[in-house]
Formats: sequence, structure tokens, C-alpha cells
Amino acid sequence: MKEKVAVFWFRRDLRLEDNAGLYWALQQGIPVLPIFIFDPQILDDLDDKCDRRVDYIHQALESMNTTLSAYGSGILSFIGDPLIIFKKLSTDYCVEHVFANEDYEPAARARDKKVAAFLTENEMQWHAYKDQVIFAKDEVVKSDGKPYSIYTPFANLWRKQLTKEHYRGFPIRLSADCLYQKTQTLPTLNSLGFEKTACVFMPLDVTDFEVSHYEEVRNYPILDQTTHSGLALRFGTISIRACVEHALACNETWLKQLIWRDFFMQILYHFPHVQTQCFKPAYEAIQWRNNEAEFERWCSGNTGYPIVDAGMRSLNATGFMHNRVRMIVASFLTKHLLIDWRWGEAYFAQKLDDYDLAANNGNWQWAAGCGCDAAPYFRVFSPAEQTKKFDATHEFCRKWIPELNELTYPTPMVEHAFARDRALKTYKEALVKS
Repeated sequence: MKEKVAVFWFRRDLRLEDNAGLYWALQQGIPVLPIFIFDPQILDDLDDKCDRRVDYIHQALESMNTTLSAYGSGILSFIGDPLIIFKKLSTDYCVEHVFANEDYEPAARARDKKVAAFLTENEMQWHAYKDQVIFAKDEVVKSDGKPYSIYTPFANLWRKQLTKEHYRGFPIRLSADCLYQKTQTLPTLNSLGFEKTACVFMPLDVTDFEVSHYEEVRNYPILDQTTHSGLALRFGTISIRACVEHALACNETWLKQLIWRDFFMQILYHFPHVQTQCFKPAYEAIQWRNNEAEFERWCSGNTGYPIVDAGMRSLNATGFMHNRVRMIVASFLTKHLLIDWRWGEAYFAQKLDDYDLAANNGNWQWAAGCGCDAAPYFRVFSPAEQTKKFDATHEFCRKWIPELNELTYPTPMVEHAFARDRALKTYKEALVKS
């Protein structure tokens, strides 16, 4: 007779500490079978087989697997469509419950709906918990129940509603008694079709984030004094609750950034059309130039504007770009070159180690002026002024552009004043027509 189990499905929560879904799975009084599914529909979209994100996920899983092996257990991993995997699980094990943490992206919601329907039809219980945000879905909305589309009132109510209960962690107590007893071996990167990268997974603790002077240093790329928490938050190797508690104690400015993360998550949840369309429909009328040769120069960091080029080269080389520089390069692409924000968003999705659909989409639409609570369309960053403010000594630019002062470095591909006027005219014409 097959042993009854409660399955816990790891997704964007690759940690054994302060994990809401895992905590509740462990309360059922039957062995918990941890699983992870490598979905080919996701992996096949990754052109670079030296993808640092896949390596990061794999290393995080290996780390958890090592911990679980001390209790005679491990993560049972699969390669395939999640619905097919659960059909197989239901025949191989006596599955009574399946636990997971909620994911708010449109594709993930559709996937979970199918899995939940199958489980329910076959008398297995589906349980999904809030874990990657502090407030989700309809928890921070207007008095009429409608979602906010402006950050400030959202953030004000977010703060007003916040209590210790919202960031109190879920204590995980592992034991051989509460885990399904079979050690597991994960598939190799090569068997997944990927190769080892320079990525080194290191478990983070919130005390690793030095944020006491965050607001004073965060805008200067050469100082590299942002928290670098994006990657860990994206894949859940650190708890958002722990981050918020740390921010409350240490730095209000960083807390505001974490609230922006919740804000963009709820925008994507309530307005899923933003994944492919402008939040503000009128901006669909913009006549983008979409010059492919100019886009390639932007991608490779050869625009002739050092702050833009340094940012793009850092992204291409490391999978990371400083937050201030992300705004500068996004403004340059959408305003100076009049290239559709979706092109830039897709490039970032391909290159950023900490790529998160909600935040990436929200920030690109913000830069292009077409999103919720966006910068007005007539705000066009001057690369020269941004350099003067945030890289006055050109240290960041020189770091990434060794030929900066050589004849081989290109002249600016478009003159700033001309590009600004062209962008304003193009945006204005589109908005008048609509």
C-alpha cells in the first residue's frame, strides 16, 4: 500500500526557511514530499545555454537537497509539463495534498488553474499561499474595491495596513518524521541542456544587506551600493518578510523600493494586459521608429553616450545593471531612439539575472511614459546631465569602456536636443490622435 504524502512544489521560493507553503505542508501530520519541476516551456525559450539563472536555480536546489539529505529526504525533480507530472505523481504516490506558494504572473496563474482543477477532480487538495509579497491580490485596494494604479496612495495604505503579523516569519522545523524518506539526486545542468556558468550561489541573510546609508549612495553606479537583493527575491532564496522587517528597522528608502515591488506585482495581477500592451491604451498610437541597426548599437553598448554604453556592457557581461543606469538606458531607447519599450523589455528579460516580469514590465513602461504612475512623456533624461550627477568622474564609464578616450569610440549616434524634440513631437502627435 502506497504511503500517504503531502507534496510541496518549490517554484519561486527556493529556501527551507520562512516558507509559507512549506510551513503549512509540514503541519498535515503526513510525510512531505518536496518536488521541483523543470518546465521545458520555460527552458526552451532561453537561447543562451550558459544561462546564469538556470545555474543559480540548480545550485539553490542542490543546497536545499544537501540539507534535506541529512534527514533522509530530498527534492524529487522532474522535467516536463507540470500537469503531466502531477498525473504521474498521482499514480506513483498516494497524494492527499499539494502545497505551493502563489505566483501572480499570467502564465503561472493559468498553469496553476489547470493543476488545481486536475487535483480537485481526483480528490486531491490544492493549497496555495501568499509568500513572495507582503500584500497580494485585493489586500491593498481603494475603498470601492478597485486596484490602485498610482504608487503613492498604494504605498500609504500599504504602510497603514502593515502589522507585525504581515512580516512575521514561518518557522520551519525539519525532521525525518515529517519528510518523505528517500534521498534524491537532481538532474545535471548538462542533462537539462545547459552549461555551468560563473554564477556562485550563496545563501543570503538580510544582515548581508548594508542599507544604513542606502538613500545617500544608491544612485552612484561606481559605488555599487544597492542591495543586490533582486536575484534572491526573484527566486525566493530569501524571504520578503525578512527583508521588510530589516528595512523597517534600518532604512525607509529601501522599504519604499520593496513596496514598489508589491505595487508592480498587483498591477500585473489586476491588469494582465500590460504584459504585451501599454497600461495606458492611448500610447499604443505612438509611431515607433524601431530601427534594428540602432537597436543593435544600443544592445551592444555602442551608442556614443558613455553612461548608456557602460550600462549595457555591464549588463551583457554580468547579468546585472545598476538601478539608476537601468532608467537611463531605458529612457534613451524609448525617447532618443524611439524604439518600442517592448524591445528593450524583452532584451532585459533575456539578459538580467534578476529578471522579474512584473518589475521589468512596470519599470520599462514607466520609462516610456505609457505605464501606471509613469514618468510623463515629456520627461527625457539627458545622458550628459545624468552622467554629471551620478558619474561625474567617469569612473563607471571608464570601467566598462576601455576605449572611452580613443578614436575608436563612436560619436553620439543622435544629438540629444534633436532626439528630445523628435520624441516630444512623436508622443504628442500620437496622444492627440487618440
